[in-house]
Amino acid sequence: MSTDPFQGFNLYFAAAEGPALSTEQDALDLLGETWGTGADVIVVPVNRFAPCFFELSNKQAGHFFQKMQNYQARLVILGDISVHASHSKALAGFVEEINRIGHHIFAFDRKDMEVKLSRSSWSG
Repeated sequence: MSTDPFQGFNLYFAAAEGPALSTEQDALDLLGETWGTGADVIVVPVNRFAPCFFELSNKQAGHFFQKMQNYQARLVILGDISVHASHSKALAGFVEEINRIGHHIFAFDRKDMEVKLSRSSWSG
């Protein structure tokens, strides 16, 4: 877990190892982990998310993102989700919409994340 400034954002990098994330409580736990760090953006490796998170029919992803939004936190899911997206047109559309809006981001790698953050109109 570390923080890193980037173009006016304070990025908090969650540990690559740790409990799987999927529920609203997991979102709250993640928010608690960042408490006092001054984080604007919480960056979480994709492997931290439980496979069920990517099944949109259970609404876990939507609830997770909504919880982050409620607490005015910005989430970046960092890593390759192509395996999940290839099995679900709905997930591919969800990712596209999330990235289009730009408050939360799915990014393939750090460079992709930085490009998307640079283009973002979001401000804390």
